[in-house]
Amino acid sequence: MNEEIRFKASPQRLSLSEVKGSCIALLQLLFLVAISLPGAAQTAPAQRTPVIPGDLEKFIPAQMENWKVPGLAIAVVQNGQVIYSHGFGLRDVKGNLPVTSKTLFAIGSISKSFTSLSMGMLNDEGKLDWDKPVRQYIPEFQMYDPVASERMTPRDLISHRVGMAGHDLLWYSSDFSREDVVRRLRFLQSDHDFRSGYNYNNMLVMTAGYLIGKVSGQSWEDFVRHRIFDPLQMNSSNFSVADSQKNPDFAHPYRKDEHSGAVSETPFHIMTAIGPAGSIDSNVEDMARYAIFQLGKGKTGDRQLVSESNLNLNHSPQVPMPGGAPSNEIGPRSYAMGWVISSYRGHPLWWHNGGIDGFYALLSLLPDQNLGVVILTNMLNDDPVPEIVQYHIYDHLLGMDSIDWSKHFQELEAKQKTAEEEENKKELSERKPNTHPSHDLKDYAGRYENPGYGIINIQLAAEGFNATLNQLSFPLHHYQYDIFEVPPNATGAVDLGKLRFLTNMSGGIDGIAAPFEPDASEIIFTRVPEKTPEEKK
Repeated sequence: MNEEIRFKASPQRLSLSEVKGSCIALLQLLFLVAISLPGAAQTAPAQRTPVIPGDLEKFIPAQMENWKVPGLAIAVVQNGQVIYSHGFGLRDVKGNLPVTSKTLFAIGSISKSFTSLSMGMLNDEGKLDWDKPVRQYIPEFQMYDPVASERMTPRDLISHRVGMAGHDLLWYSSDFSREDVVRRLRFLQSDHDFRSGYNYNNMLVMTAGYLIGKVSGQSWEDFVRHRIFDPLQMNSSNFSVADSQKNPDFAHPYRKDEHSGAVSETPFHIMTAIGPAGSIDSNVEDMARYAIFQLGKGKTGDRQLVSESNLNLNHSPQVPMPGGAPSNEIGPRSYAMGWVISSYRGHPLWWHNGGIDGFYALLSLLPDQNLGVVILTNMLNDDPVPEIVQYHIYDHLLGMDSIDWSKHFQELEAKQKTAEEEENKKELSERKPNTHPSHDLKDYAGRYENPGYGIINIQLAAEGFNATLNQLSFPLHHYQYDIFEVPPNATGAVDLGKLRFLTNMSGGIDGIAAPFEPDASEIIFTRVPEKTPEEKK
Protein backbone atom coordinates (compact mmCIF):
# COMPACT_ATOMS: atom_id res chain seq x y z
CA MET A 1 0.00 0.00 0.00
CA ASN A 2 1.55 3.23 -1.14
CA GLU A 3 -0.73 5.74 0.46
CA GLU A 4 -2.30 6.00 3.87
CA ILE A 5 -5.94 4.99 4.21
CA ARG A 6 -7.76 6.22 7.31
CA PHE A 7 -10.99 4.94 8.83
CA LYS A 8 -13.81 7.42 8.46
CA ALA A 9 -15.62 8.16 11.69
CA SER A 10 -18.91 6.29 12.09
CA PRO A 11 -21.89 8.56 11.33
CA GLN A 12 -23.58 9.87 14.44
CA ARG A 13 -27.15 8.79 15.17
CA LEU A 14 -29.86 11.38 14.67
CA SER A 15 -31.02 12.97 17.92
CA LEU A 16 -34.84 12.90 18.02
CA SER A 17 -34.89 15.81 20.42
CA GLU A 18 -33.53 17.96 17.60
CA VAL A 19 -36.23 16.93 15.14
CA LYS A 20 -39.41 18.94 15.17
CA GLY A 21 -43.07 17.86 15.11
CA SER A 22 -43.82 16.29 11.75
CA CYS A 23 -40.32 14.84 11.41
CA ILE A 24 -40.79 12.92 14.66
CA ALA A 25 -44.05 11.47 13.45
CA LEU A 26 -42.52 10.53 10.12
CA LEU A 27 -39.60 8.77 11.76
CA GLN A 28 -41.91 6.84 14.07
CA LEU A 29 -44.03 5.76 11.13
CA LEU A 30 -41.03 4.61 9.14
CA PHE A 31 -39.78 2.65 12.16
CA LEU A 32 -43.11 0.84 12.57
CA VAL A 33 -43.22 -0.03 8.89
CA ALA A 34 -39.64 -1.26 8.94
CA ILE A 35 -40.04 -3.69 11.83
CA SER A 36 -43.19 -5.10 10.27
CA LEU A 37 -41.42 -6.09 7.06
CA PRO A 38 -40.62 -9.81 6.65
CA GLY A 39 -37.06 -10.68 7.62
CA ALA A 40 -36.27 -7.23 8.96
CA ALA A 41 -35.21 -8.59 12.35
CA GLN A 42 -32.82 -11.05 10.70
CA THR A 43 -31.01 -8.46 8.63
CA ALA A 44 -27.79 -7.22 10.27
CA PRO A 45 -25.67 -4.35 9.01
CA ALA A 46 -22.68 -5.46 6.96
CA GLN A 47 -19.48 -5.67 9.02
CA ARG A 48 -16.94 -3.08 7.93
CA THR A 49 -13.70 -4.54 6.61
CA PRO A 50 -10.87 -3.19 8.80
CA VAL A 51 -8.17 -1.26 7.00
CA ILE A 52 -4.67 -1.19 8.49
CA PRO A 53 -2.51 1.95 8.25
CA GLY A 54 -1.34 2.50 4.71
CA ASP A 55 2.04 3.80 5.83
CA LEU A 56 3.29 0.57 7.46
CA GLU A 57 5.66 -0.27 4.59
CA LYS A 58 7.44 3.00 5.36
CA PHE A 59 6.76 3.34 9.07
CA ILE A 60 8.09 -0.06 10.14
CA PRO A 61 11.41 0.08 8.22
CA ALA A 62 11.98 3.60 9.55
CA GLN A 63 11.53 2.41 13.14
CA MET A 64 13.76 -0.61 12.50
CA GLU A 65 16.51 1.63 11.18
CA ASN A 66 16.10 4.05 14.07
CA TRP A 67 16.47 1.28 16.67
CA LYS A 68 18.83 -0.92 14.61
CA VAL A 69 16.56 -3.97 14.39
CA PRO A 70 17.77 -6.37 11.64
CA GLY A 71 14.51 -8.22 11.00
CA LEU A 72 10.82 -8.11 11.90
CA ALA A 73 7.67 -10.05 11.05
CA ILE A 74 4.16 -8.85 11.82
CA ALA A 75 0.60 -10.12 11.60
CA VAL A 76 -2.60 -8.26 12.46
CA VAL A 77 -5.86 -10.12 13.07
CA GLN A 78 -9.40 -8.89 13.51
CA ASN A 79 -12.79 -10.59 13.62
CA GLY A 80 -11.24 -13.99 13.12
CA GLN A 81 -9.25 -13.04 10.03
CA VAL A 82 -5.65 -12.11 9.24
CA ILE A 83 -5.91 -8.57 7.86
CA TYR A 84 -2.17 -7.96 7.46
CA SER A 85 0.97 -10.10 7.41
CA HIS A 86 4.44 -9.08 6.29
CA GLY A 87 8.15 -9.56 6.82
CA PHE A 88 10.67 -6.71 6.96
CA GLY A 89 14.46 -6.59 6.98
CA LEU A 90 16.84 -9.52 7.27
CA ARG A 91 16.63 -12.79 9.13
CA ASP A 92 20.32 -13.38 8.32
CA VAL A 93 22.42 -10.23 7.89
CA LYS A 94 25.56 -12.01 6.70
CA GLY A 95 23.64 -14.09 4.17
CA ASN A 96 21.42 -11.14 3.17
CA LEU A 97 18.33 -13.34 3.60
CA PRO A 98 14.97 -11.58 4.04
CA VAL A 99 12.36 -12.08 6.75
CA THR A 100 9.10 -13.63 5.53
CA SER A 101 5.81 -14.41 7.22
CA LYS A 102 7.13 -17.98 7.63
CA THR A 103 10.42 -17.01 9.32
CA LEU A 104 10.86 -18.67 12.70
CA PHE A 105 11.72 -16.53 15.74
CA ALA A 106 11.98 -17.35 19.44
CA ILE A 107 8.87 -15.98 21.20
CA GLY A 108 10.36 -16.24 24.72
CA SER A 109 7.92 -15.68 27.57
CA ILE A 110 4.85 -15.62 25.34
CA SER A 111 5.29 -19.39 25.82
CA LYS A 112 3.82 -18.91 29.32
CA SER A 113 0.33 -18.46 27.90
CA PHE A 114 0.60 -21.90 26.28
CA THR A 115 1.37 -23.33 29.71
CA SER A 116 -1.58 -21.60 31.37
CA LEU A 117 -3.86 -22.72 28.53
CA SER A 118 -2.68 -26.32 29.03
CA MET A 119 -3.47 -26.05 32.75
CA GLY A 120 -6.97 -24.86 31.88
CA MET A 121 -7.48 -27.90 29.66
CA LEU A 122 -6.44 -30.21 32.49
CA ASN A 123 -8.76 -28.36 34.85
CA ASP A 124 -11.62 -28.98 32.40
CA GLU A 125 -10.82 -32.69 32.61
CA GLY A 126 -10.84 -32.68 36.40
CA LYS A 127 -7.15 -33.57 36.55
CA LEU A 128 -5.92 -30.28 38.00
CA ASP A 129 -7.44 -27.99 40.60
CA TRP A 130 -6.21 -24.40 40.41
CA ASP A 131 -6.28 -24.02 44.20
CA LYS A 132 -5.13 -27.32 45.67
CA PRO A 133 -1.51 -27.63 46.92
CA VAL A 134 1.15 -28.34 44.32
CA ARG A 135 2.35 -31.14 46.61
CA GLN A 136 -0.81 -33.05 45.73
CA TYR A 137 0.57 -33.37 42.19
CA ILE A 138 4.32 -33.24 42.90
CA PRO A 139 4.86 -34.84 46.34
CA GLU A 140 8.57 -33.96 46.37
CA PHE A 141 7.87 -30.24 45.80
CA GLN A 142 9.60 -28.10 48.41
CA MET A 143 10.44 -24.40 48.74
CA TYR A 144 12.92 -22.73 51.10
CA ASP A 145 9.90 -21.17 52.86
CA PRO A 146 7.96 -24.01 54.59
CA VAL A 147 4.69 -22.07 54.30
CA ALA A 148 5.15 -21.84 50.54
CA SER A 149 5.98 -25.54 50.41
CA GLU A 150 2.66 -26.43 52.02
CA ARG A 151 0.38 -23.84 50.42
CA MET A 152 1.69 -23.19 46.90
CA THR A 153 -1.01 -23.91 44.30
CA PRO A 154 -1.04 -24.28 40.49
CA ARG A 155 -2.62 -20.81 40.35
CA ASP A 156 0.37 -19.45 42.28
CA LEU A 157 2.86 -21.10 39.91
CA ILE A 158 1.50 -19.44 36.78
CA SER A 159 0.52 -16.00 38.09
CA HIS A 160 3.78 -14.55 39.57
CA ARG A 161 1.93 -13.70 42.79
CA VAL A 162 4.17 -15.76 45.09
CA GLY A 163 6.67 -12.96 45.79
CA MET A 164 9.66 -15.28 45.41
CA ALA A 165 12.92 -13.92 43.98
CA GLY A 166 13.52 -14.92 40.34
CA HIS A 167 16.97 -16.59 40.53
CA ASP A 168 17.10 -16.67 36.71
CA LEU A 169 20.84 -17.21 36.56
CA LEU A 170 20.37 -20.74 37.92
CA TRP A 171 18.61 -22.00 34.81
CA TYR A 172 20.30 -19.62 32.38
CA SER A 173 23.79 -20.83 33.27
CA SER A 174 23.05 -24.54 33.36
CA ASP A 175 21.76 -27.59 31.55
CA PHE A 176 19.98 -28.90 34.67
CA SER A 177 16.98 -31.08 33.91
CA ARG A 178 13.47 -29.87 34.64
CA GLU A 179 13.24 -32.32 37.53
CA ASP A 180 16.57 -31.11 38.93
CA VAL A 181 15.52 -27.46 38.79
CA VAL A 182 12.36 -28.29 40.74
CA ARG A 183 14.52 -30.07 43.34
CA ARG A 184 16.83 -27.04 43.66
CA LEU A 185 13.93 -24.66 44.50
CA ARG A 186 14.24 -25.66 48.18
CA PHE A 187 17.67 -24.01 48.41
CA LEU A 188 16.67 -20.61 46.97
CA GLN A 189 16.06 -17.81 49.44
CA SER A 190 14.01 -14.66 48.90
CA ASP A 191 13.66 -11.29 50.59
CA HIS A 192 9.87 -11.48 50.23
CA ASP A 193 7.26 -13.50 52.10
CA PHE A 194 4.96 -16.00 50.43
CA ARG A 195 2.18 -14.27 48.45
CA SER A 196 3.55 -10.86 49.39
CA GLY A 197 2.94 -9.53 45.88
CA TYR A 198 4.00 -9.65 42.26
CA ASN A 199 7.47 -10.95 41.43
CA TYR A 200 8.27 -12.43 38.02
CA ASN A 201 9.51 -16.00 38.34
CA ASN A 202 10.37 -18.19 35.35
CA MET A 203 11.21 -21.25 37.46
CA LEU A 204 7.76 -21.45 39.02
CA VAL A 205 6.17 -21.32 35.56
CA MET A 206 8.60 -24.06 34.53
CA THR A 207 7.36 -26.02 37.58
CA ALA A 208 3.82 -25.56 36.25
CA GLY A 209 4.96 -27.20 33.01
CA TYR A 210 6.58 -30.01 35.00
CA LEU A 211 3.27 -30.43 36.83
CA ILE A 212 1.46 -30.67 33.47
CA GLY A 213 3.76 -33.56 32.60
CA LYS A 214 3.06 -35.30 35.91
CA VAL A 215 -0.71 -34.92 35.60
CA SER A 216 -1.08 -35.69 31.89
CA GLY A 217 1.41 -38.55 31.70
CA GLN A 218 3.33 -36.90 28.87
CA SER A 219 5.90 -34.12 28.58
CA TRP A 220 4.87 -30.46 28.48
CA GLU A 221 6.14 -30.34 24.90
CA ASP A 222 4.03 -33.29 23.79
CA PHE A 223 0.94 -31.93 25.53
CA VAL A 224 1.26 -28.50 23.89
CA ARG A 225 2.02 -30.05 20.51
CA HIS A 226 -0.97 -32.40 20.49
CA ARG A 227 -3.50 -30.23 22.32
CA ILE A 228 -2.65 -26.74 20.98
CA PHE A 229 -0.27 -26.76 18.00
CA ASP A 230 -2.01 -29.55 16.06
CA PRO A 231 -5.65 -28.38 16.32
CA LEU A 232 -4.66 -24.75 15.61
CA GLN A 233 -2.51 -25.91 12.66
CA MET A 234 0.58 -24.26 14.13
CA ASN A 235 2.61 -26.64 12.01
CA SER A 236 5.89 -24.69 11.96
CA SER A 237 6.13 -24.02 15.71
CA ASN A 238 8.61 -25.94 17.86
CA PHE A 239 10.25 -25.99 21.30
CA SER A 240 13.95 -25.46 20.62
CA VAL A 241 16.12 -23.09 18.63
CA ALA A 242 18.05 -26.21 17.62
CA ASP A 243 14.92 -27.40 15.79
CA SER A 244 14.39 -23.96 14.27
CA GLN A 245 17.80 -24.13 12.63
CA LYS A 246 16.71 -27.27 10.77
CA ASN A 247 14.00 -25.20 9.06
CA PRO A 248 14.96 -23.46 5.78
CA ASP A 249 13.48 -20.16 7.05
CA PHE A 250 14.72 -19.16 10.51
CA ALA A 251 15.98 -15.89 11.99
CA HIS A 252 19.48 -15.45 13.40
CA PRO A 253 19.73 -13.72 16.80
CA TYR A 254 21.37 -10.29 17.18
CA ARG A 255 22.22 -7.94 20.01
CA LYS A 256 23.13 -4.27 20.25
CA ASP A 257 26.05 -3.15 22.38
CA GLU A 258 24.71 -0.88 25.11
CA HIS A 259 27.63 1.53 24.79
CA SER A 260 28.69 1.60 21.14
CA GLY A 261 25.33 0.74 19.61
CA ALA A 262 27.02 -1.76 17.28
CA VAL A 263 24.85 -4.71 16.21
CA SER A 264 26.37 -8.19 16.12
CA GLU A 265 25.15 -11.74 15.89
CA THR A 266 24.90 -13.57 19.21
CA PRO A 267 24.78 -17.32 19.89
CA PHE A 268 21.47 -19.15 20.14
CA HIS A 269 20.56 -20.03 23.72
CA ILE A 270 19.06 -23.47 24.20
CA MET A 271 16.75 -23.46 27.22
CA THR A 272 15.19 -26.91 27.37
CA ALA A 273 14.63 -27.13 31.14
CA ILE A 274 12.88 -23.77 31.42
CA GLY A 275 10.82 -24.54 28.30
CA PRO A 276 7.31 -24.01 29.76
CA ALA A 277 8.36 -20.46 30.66
CA GLY A 278 9.95 -19.50 27.36
CA SER A 279 11.25 -22.00 24.78
CA ILE A 280 8.66 -21.89 21.98
CA ASP A 281 9.70 -20.76 18.49
CA SER A 282 7.11 -19.73 15.93
CA ASN A 283 6.30 -17.49 12.98
CA VAL A 284 3.61 -14.85 12.51
CA GLU A 285 1.42 -17.17 10.46
CA ASP A 286 1.16 -19.65 13.33
CA MET A 287 0.94 -16.94 15.98
CA ALA A 288 -1.89 -15.24 14.09
CA ARG A 289 -3.90 -18.46 14.44
CA TYR A 290 -3.09 -18.49 18.14
CA ALA A 291 -4.16 -14.84 18.55
CA ILE A 292 -7.48 -15.53 16.82
CA PHE A 293 -8.05 -18.47 19.15
CA GLN A 294 -7.27 -16.40 22.26
CA LEU A 295 -9.83 -13.81 21.14
CA GLY A 296 -12.49 -16.50 20.79
CA LYS A 297 -14.41 -18.67 23.22
CA GLY A 298 -12.04 -21.63 23.47
CA LYS A 299 -13.00 -23.15 20.14
CA THR A 300 -11.31 -23.72 16.82
CA GLY A 301 -13.89 -24.53 14.20
CA ASP A 302 -16.39 -26.85 15.91
CA ARG A 303 -13.82 -28.20 18.37
CA GLN A 304 -13.80 -26.91 21.95
CA LEU A 305 -10.14 -26.96 23.03
CA VAL A 306 -10.72 -25.37 26.44
CA SER A 307 -13.83 -24.20 28.24
CA GLU A 308 -14.78 -20.58 27.82
CA SER A 309 -14.60 -20.17 31.60
CA ASN A 310 -10.99 -21.36 31.81
CA LEU A 311 -9.94 -19.23 28.83
CA ASN A 312 -11.53 -16.26 30.58
CA LEU A 313 -9.69 -17.21 33.77
CA ASN A 314 -6.37 -17.12 31.88
CA HIS A 315 -7.19 -13.47 31.09
CA SER A 316 -8.41 -12.57 34.60
CA PRO A 317 -6.12 -10.45 36.84
CA GLN A 318 -4.55 -12.36 39.74
CA VAL A 319 -2.08 -9.85 41.19
CA PRO A 320 -1.46 -6.12 40.63
CA MET A 321 1.88 -5.23 39.10
CA PRO A 322 3.87 -2.39 40.71
CA GLY A 323 4.33 1.04 39.26
CA GLY A 324 0.77 2.13 38.59
CA ALA A 325 -0.13 3.38 35.12
CA PRO A 326 2.99 3.56 32.88
CA SER A 327 1.58 6.58 31.01
CA ASN A 328 -1.64 8.51 30.45
CA GLU A 329 -2.51 6.20 27.56
CA ILE A 330 -1.66 2.89 29.24
CA GLY A 331 -3.63 1.86 32.32
CA PRO A 332 -2.44 0.11 35.49
CA ARG A 333 -1.24 -3.44 34.90
CA SER A 334 -2.12 -6.72 36.56
CA TYR A 335 -0.74 -10.17 35.89
CA ALA A 336 -3.25 -12.87 35.02
CA MET A 337 -2.16 -16.37 33.97
CA GLY A 338 0.44 -16.03 31.25
CA TRP A 339 -0.98 -12.62 30.32
CA VAL A 340 -0.58 -9.00 31.41
CA ILE A 341 -3.94 -7.22 31.70
CA SER A 342 -4.03 -3.48 31.14
CA SER A 343 -5.73 -0.92 28.89
CA TYR A 344 -4.76 1.27 25.97
CA ARG A 345 -6.47 4.65 25.65
CA GLY A 346 -9.43 3.33 27.61
CA HIS A 347 -9.73 -0.02 25.80
CA PRO A 348 -9.00 -3.33 27.56
CA LEU A 349 -5.58 -4.71 26.53
CA TRP A 350 -4.17 -8.22 27.00
CA TRP A 351 -0.54 -8.73 26.16
CA HIS A 352 2.69 -10.52 26.85
CA ASN A 353 6.18 -10.00 25.53
CA GLY A 354 9.13 -12.36 25.38
CA GLY A 355 12.87 -11.90 25.17
CA ILE A 356 15.72 -14.40 25.01
CA ASP A 357 19.22 -14.01 23.59
CA GLY A 358 18.86 -12.11 20.32
CA PHE A 359 15.06 -12.22 20.04
CA TYR A 360 12.20 -10.03 21.22
CA ALA A 361 8.50 -10.72 20.59
CA LEU A 362 5.17 -9.15 21.47
CA LEU A 363 1.62 -10.48 21.31
CA SER A 364 -1.16 -8.07 22.24
CA LEU A 365 -4.94 -8.18 21.98
CA LEU A 366 -7.75 -5.61 22.19
CA PRO A 367 -10.59 -8.01 23.05
CA ASP A 368 -13.45 -5.51 22.72
CA GLN A 369 -12.36 -4.84 19.13
CA ASN A 370 -11.63 -8.54 18.48
CA LEU A 371 -8.24 -7.24 17.34
CA GLY A 372 -4.70 -8.52 17.83
CA VAL A 373 -1.12 -7.82 16.76
CA VAL A 374 1.86 -10.17 16.87
CA ILE A 375 5.37 -8.85 16.16
CA LEU A 376 8.54 -10.95 16.16
CA THR A 377 12.07 -9.51 15.92
CA ASN A 378 15.64 -10.80 16.01
CA MET A 379 16.98 -8.13 18.35
CA LEU A 380 16.76 -8.11 22.14
CA ASN A 381 18.64 -5.10 23.52
CA ASP A 382 16.71 -1.80 23.69
CA ASP A 383 14.10 -2.87 21.15
CA PRO A 384 10.79 -1.01 21.66
CA VAL A 385 9.90 -1.33 17.97
CA PRO A 386 7.12 -3.91 18.56
CA GLU A 387 5.44 -1.57 21.06
CA ILE A 388 5.83 1.45 18.78
CA VAL A 389 4.34 -0.41 15.82
CA GLN A 390 1.44 -1.98 17.74
CA TYR A 391 0.36 1.35 19.22
CA HIS A 392 0.59 2.98 15.78
CA ILE A 393 -1.78 0.32 14.43
CA TYR A 394 -4.13 0.56 17.39
CA ASP A 395 -4.33 4.36 17.13
CA HIS A 396 -5.38 3.99 13.50
CA LEU A 397 -7.91 1.18 13.95
CA LEU A 398 -9.42 2.88 17.01
CA GLY A 399 -9.86 6.06 14.98
CA MET A 400 -7.65 8.10 17.31
CA ASP A 401 -4.91 10.63 16.66
CA SER A 402 -1.55 8.92 16.41
CA ILE A 403 0.90 9.34 19.28
CA ASP A 404 4.64 9.65 18.64
CA TRP A 405 5.62 6.56 20.62
CA SER A 406 9.10 6.50 19.13
CA LYS A 407 9.81 9.86 20.74
CA HIS A 408 8.36 8.59 24.02
CA PHE A 409 10.71 5.57 24.07
CA GLN A 410 13.70 7.70 23.04
CA GLU A 411 13.06 9.98 26.00
CA LEU A 412 12.65 6.98 28.28
CA GLU A 413 15.92 5.47 27.01
CA ALA A 414 17.74 8.76 27.57
CA LYS A 415 16.50 8.90 31.18
CA GLN A 416 17.58 5.33 31.79
CA LYS A 417 21.04 5.96 30.35
CA THR A 418 21.44 9.07 32.48
CA ALA A 419 20.45 7.09 35.59
CA GLU A 420 22.90 4.31 34.69
CA GLU A 421 25.70 6.81 34.14
CA GLU A 422 25.02 8.40 37.52
CA GLU A 423 25.02 4.98 39.17
CA ASN A 424 28.33 4.09 37.49
CA LYS A 425 29.89 7.38 38.60
CA LYS A 426 28.77 6.74 42.17
CA GLU A 427 30.18 3.22 42.08
CA LEU A 428 33.53 4.41 40.73
CA SER A 429 33.74 7.14 43.37
CA GLU A 430 33.29 4.51 46.09
CA ARG A 431 35.95 2.18 44.70
CA LYS A 432 39.03 1.98 46.89
CA PRO A 433 42.21 2.64 44.86
CA ASN A 434 45.49 0.71 45.07
CA THR A 435 44.13 -2.29 46.97
CA HIS A 436 45.35 -5.85 46.53
CA PRO A 437 44.01 -9.36 47.09
CA SER A 438 44.77 -10.75 50.53
CA HIS A 439 46.25 -13.99 49.07
CA ASP A 440 48.32 -15.14 46.14
CA LEU A 441 46.01 -15.60 43.15
CA LYS A 442 46.62 -19.35 43.10
CA ASP A 443 44.94 -19.58 46.50
CA TYR A 444 41.62 -18.47 45.00
CA ALA A 445 41.55 -21.10 42.27
CA GLY A 446 39.25 -24.07 42.84
CA ARG A 447 35.67 -25.33 42.78
CA TYR A 448 32.90 -23.72 44.81
CA GLU A 449 29.40 -25.15 45.13
CA ASN A 450 25.94 -23.93 46.08
CA PRO A 451 23.20 -26.59 46.37
CA GLY A 452 20.81 -24.43 44.36
CA TYR A 453 22.97 -22.71 41.78
CA GLY A 454 25.59 -25.38 41.11
CA ILE A 455 29.35 -25.02 40.62
CA ILE A 456 31.63 -22.01 40.17
CA ASN A 457 35.05 -23.05 38.91
CA ILE A 458 37.93 -20.55 39.22
CA GLN A 459 41.14 -21.02 37.18
CA LEU A 460 44.23 -18.84 36.93
CA ALA A 461 44.60 -16.78 33.74
CA ALA A 462 46.98 -14.18 32.34
CA GLU A 463 44.82 -11.38 33.79
CA GLY A 464 42.96 -12.49 36.89
CA PHE A 465 40.92 -15.65 36.40
CA ASN A 466 38.90 -17.58 33.89
CA ALA A 467 35.73 -18.72 35.59
CA THR A 468 32.62 -20.75 34.87
CA LEU A 469 29.24 -20.94 36.51
CA ASN A 470 28.02 -24.34 35.38
CA GLN A 471 28.17 -23.89 31.55
CA LEU A 472 28.55 -20.11 31.52
CA SER A 473 32.16 -18.89 31.02
CA PHE A 474 33.51 -15.45 31.89
CA PRO A 475 36.74 -13.63 32.87
CA LEU A 476 37.19 -12.37 36.42
CA HIS A 477 39.35 -9.31 37.13
CA HIS A 478 40.45 -7.82 40.43
CA TYR A 479 38.27 -4.92 41.58
CA GLN A 480 39.29 -4.19 45.19
CA TYR A 481 40.49 -6.20 48.19
CA ASP A 482 39.05 -9.74 47.78
CA ILE A 483 36.34 -8.58 45.38
CA PHE A 484 36.63 -9.51 41.71
CA GLU A 485 34.52 -8.22 38.82
CA VAL A 486 33.06 -9.79 35.69
CA PRO A 487 33.54 -7.17 32.92
CA PRO A 488 30.32 -5.79 31.41
CA ASN A 489 29.13 -7.72 28.32
CA ALA A 490 31.58 -10.53 29.11
CA THR A 491 28.83 -13.15 28.75
CA GLY A 492 26.85 -11.38 26.04
CA ALA A 493 23.39 -11.52 27.55
CA VAL A 494 23.75 -11.26 31.34
CA ASP A 495 25.77 -9.02 33.64
CA LEU A 496 27.18 -11.04 36.55
CA GLY A 497 28.69 -8.10 38.42
CA LYS A 498 31.07 -8.80 41.29
CA LEU A 499 32.10 -11.83 43.34
CA ARG A 500 33.42 -11.61 46.89
CA PHE A 501 35.83 -14.27 48.15
CA LEU A 502 35.37 -15.37 51.77
CA THR A 503 37.92 -16.50 54.33
CA ASN A 504 37.61 -18.88 57.28
CA MET A 505 38.96 -18.38 60.80
CA SER A 506 42.32 -19.81 59.72
CA GLY A 507 42.58 -17.19 56.98
CA GLY A 508 42.05 -19.62 54.09
CA ILE A 509 39.82 -18.86 51.10
CA ASP A 510 36.80 -21.10 51.62
CA GLY A 511 33.87 -19.52 49.81
CA ILE A 512 32.39 -17.04 47.34
CA ALA A 513 29.52 -14.62 48.00
CA ALA A 514 27.72 -13.64 44.78
CA PRO A 515 24.90 -11.04 44.60
CA PHE A 516 23.32 -12.80 41.61
CA GLU A 517 19.75 -12.11 42.73
CA PRO A 518 18.72 -8.56 43.71
CA ASP A 519 15.68 -9.81 45.67
CA ALA A 520 17.64 -12.21 47.87
CA SER A 521 20.73 -12.35 50.05
CA GLU A 522 24.11 -13.07 48.51
CA ILE A 523 24.38 -16.58 47.09
CA ILE A 524 27.06 -18.46 49.03
CA PHE A 525 29.25 -20.99 47.21
CA THR A 526 31.34 -23.19 49.51
CA ARG A 527 34.76 -24.41 48.46
CA VAL A 528 34.85 -28.08 47.45
CA PRO A 529 37.93 -29.78 49.00
CA GLU A 530 40.39 -31.03 46.44
CA LYS A 531 40.66 -34.77 46.17
CA THR A 532 43.74 -36.38 47.58
CA PRO A 533 45.98 -38.38 45.23
CA GLU A 534 44.42 -41.53 46.65
CA GLU A 535 40.87 -40.29 46.00
CA LYS A 536 41.76 -39.41 42.42
CA LYS A 537 42.77 -42.99 41.70
